[in-house]
Amino acid sequence: MLTLTQLKPPNPHVTVTLTLPLSAEERCRSRHRFETEDGRVVFLRLPRGTVLRDGDILQDETNGNLIRIAAKPEPVLTVVAQTPLLLMRAAYHLGNRHVAVEITPAYLRLSPDTVLRTMLEHMGLEITEEVLPFQPELGAYGHHHAH
Repeated sequence: MLTLTQLKPPNPHVTVTLTLPLSAEERCRSRHRFETEDGRVVFLRLPRGTVLRDGDILQDETNGNLIRIAAKPEPVLTVVAQTPLLLMRAAYHLGNRHVAVEITPAYLRLSPDTVLRTMLEHMGLEITEEVLPFQPELGAYGHHHAH
């Protein structure tokens, strides 16, 4: 059993005993119990509001082992537009609905949702279903602060 209580800065050179793939939603939980594919039980007990990012290192309080967090590929909708303005309008409409959205200059990405998909298609956006690591903007969850 692993109890992860301490967040360390990402470091690609450090030796880790385990990589823990988590979805975007799971990376926003500071208190959680996971089971790994090989049946190990992992408890997260992090300061409230901690958001884990791909590559973050957590320390196990019992033996000091280091665990690396990985952004687990998950189903997403990738949204692209013919014009930057259309993409901005789409981001605005999604923001109004308080859904988690990954925002880049080239595309928006969100969790699959038929209602939102229909709305975006009606606005003239192109949507692709993909399975990729998802890194939404932190503000969407309403209670996180950048440290």
